Order: sequence, then C-alpha cells, then structure tokens
Amino acid sequence: MPKTNNPRRVGLTEARAKLVNVRISPQKLNLVAASIRGLPVQRALNELEFSRKRISDDVRKVLYSAVSNAENNHNLDIDNLIVAEAFVGKNLVMKRFASRARGRSSRILKPFSEITIVVREAGEAA
Repeated sequence: MPKTNNPRRVGLTEARAKLVNVRISPQKLNLVAASIRGLPVQRALNELEFSRKRISDDVRKVLYSAVSNAENNHNLDIDNLIVAEAFVGKNLVMKRFASRARGRSSRILKPFSEITIVVREAGEAA
C-alpha cells in the first residue's frame, strides 16, 4: 500500500525552515525573531548580520534555509520574499544542581528552544 503525501503546512506561496534544540532561552531568542518579523528578506539578513546578539548567526542560517527552500522546492522569486512569520517555542530543559552553603543545593535550569521562520512572496495577501 503506497504512502499518502503529507498535506502542506504552509500555503502555496510560502516556505519554511525550522531549527530545534537551540541552547538559548526562548525569551532571548524571541528578541531576535521579533527584530526580523515582517521585513523583506534582504533587510532581515542585514539586520541579523550586524546584530550584537550571539544567537543571530544561527537565526541567519535558518533564514537562508527558508529562502533556499522557497527557491528550490517551491519555485518562488527570492527578490520578492518577506519574513511572514518568525516564532519561537520551548524545547527541553536540562536540570542541574549547584552546591550552596551549609550543605544545601540549588537548581540550575538550562533551557533549549526552537525557531520557525516562514517566508512568503510579497505580492500575496496575508
């Protein structure tokens, strides 16, 4: 019995890319994602290139991947792309313990997050 195709999770004029298990808190990653939401792709790439945030290099790679997906898989024009969505989600949390005074310990939480970027052709309505 042949496999059935999965339905597209984005529209016909959209492409997406996702990065999971990023070792940064979702709150910090969302600051970078918010800075590129709604921008044309070239301007968003420039914004990420000159950002002082540590995670902006990884976000830039995801944006490049989304643009490549749009060009190669969906035959979209890369000059007319905008960042339609850039959203952040929680992922696993590593839990560690640190020694404290008088025989106590405290908990250290090391959160991971994930980011999804969706690009869309600018001529299409949102």
